[in-house]
Amino acid sequence: MIAERGQAGGPCALALVLAAHGSTPCKAGAKAAFFPDGAMIGTIGGGAVEARAARTALEAIRAAQPVLFDFDLQGEEPGGVRPICGGTMRVLVDPAADHHEAYAAAAGAANRRQRGVLLTAVETSPAIRVSAEFVAEDRIGHVAGFPGAEALRAVLQKDQAALFFEEAAARRREILVEPLVPKPLLLIAGAGHVGQAVAWQADLVGFEVVVLDDRSEFLSLDRFPEGTAFRAGLMDESIRSFPLADDTYIVIATRGHAMDAQVLAACLDRPAAYVGMIGSRRKVAQMRRDFIESGRATASAFDRVHAPIGLDIGAATVPEIAASIVAQLIAVRRGGRAARQHAE
Repeated sequence: MIAERGQAGGPCALALVLAAHGSTPCKAGAKAAFFPDGAMIGTIGGGAVEARAARTALEAIRAAQPVLFDFDLQGEEPGGVRPICGGTMRVLVDPAADHHEAYAAAAGAANRRQRGVLLTAVETSPAIRVSAEFVAEDRIGHVAGFPGAEALRAVLQKDQAALFFEEAAARRREILVEPLVPKPLLLIAGAGHVGQAVAWQADLVGFEVVVLDDRSEFLSLDRFPEGTAFRAGLMDESIRSFPLADDTYIVIATRGHAMDAQVLAACLDRPAAYVGMIGSRRKVAQMRRDFIESGRATASAFDRVHAPIGLDIGAATVPEIAASIVAQLIAVRRGGRAARQHAE
């Protein structure tokens, strides 16, 4: 949206959290775009800090000058509003008009599922000046100067924004490095009730969703979140032709045992962060025996599969089953505990 607004020439100001310490509603890298008509996209945490950012944004747009402010969430704002989080935030409010090329490059890389870092450099003395640059992952080694390629790679590896400081003579700069990592890709084999419910919940927590089914009438945007992609045709063939990667998650929830097995066989030996298959413990145990005895999989390969799928939360309804599946996706993605359910 920032790239689009910049290309269209419409004024806006970007509020960007450079640093956050203690208990805060948002971390470094959180951002919100403010427009002169009062519209806002994104958030830096709501409440008093966002209200101040909104007021400051109008001033920055009118003056065409960036503004820096520190916000203490233990203090009190005019009108008796007292934040209770207890941390501190450093916020840059930038009219952003000069940086749409960097944002457009970042947006383009995201559309191509390419990784990189976005650098926002804030010169704080003698005057506040802001510059922005996007660096694709394969170009990081060619970056000269502070903070250096090693630091940029570390930020990308940790997938966590970091603020660096540089002081030289009378000049002081703060450089926020934001990792730009594509959304994890979720392939859902089966567009029935469970697949549909998983798609809606996975979309909410940041997955890019692709739904596969051989019934084209089931693949329509009125059943799935905006932005969902579809592949019609035999699901095992769709899986085989799909470029899987280490950030691909696969949920198998077709309408039948035999079809589940076909899809599973198509992705067992391919790269993926997660493969999960719906089914009862008995069904999964039988399929495991069939796969091993037929030579379609080794025991260790089959045991990579999360089956029965989802966390064991006693789910009974379709929305509950979807919640258990998406919770397991989050646990795998974030390195949490994703306890497996065991087949008989």
